[in-house]
Amino acid sequence: MEIRELDAERERRDAVPILRQLWSDADSEAIVAWTGADEYHLFGRFDGEDLVGVAGVQLGNHLHHARIAWLYDLVVDEPRRGEGHGTALLEHVEAWAAQRDCEYVALASPLDKGAVHEYYEGREYERWGYVIEKEL
Repeated sequence: MEIRELDAERERRDAVPILRQLWSDADSEAIVAWTGADEYHLFGRFDGEDLVGVAGVQLGNHLHHARIAWLYDLVVDEPRRGEGHGTALLEHVEAWAAQRDCEYVALASPLDKGAVHEYYEGREYERWGYVIEKEL
């Protein structure tokens, strides 16, 4: 098993089917575009040659934290879920962020995703507030 950053467009295209399991309403070309942004980092977890999961993150500064790694995507291919790939990716992102002087890894999650919240809380992530938004 290995985790590596997916820099090349071909690698990011290979990740689209997995990312679409989270972003089902996103166009494939839009996914390729946002994963290619300079500030976005996409990591892939491989079992041999097979890509089994991805994690997408951006570094930034936010009002409540000086420097964080914002986790936009953490997706394991559905048939491979429950095998520890998501946890391996999350631990990789945490170590990568710590090496870049981040204080936290943070993410947003829909209110109705109770199992997702339990997953992160089981890995010592804390709910401390809400994302509040208004569609324009």
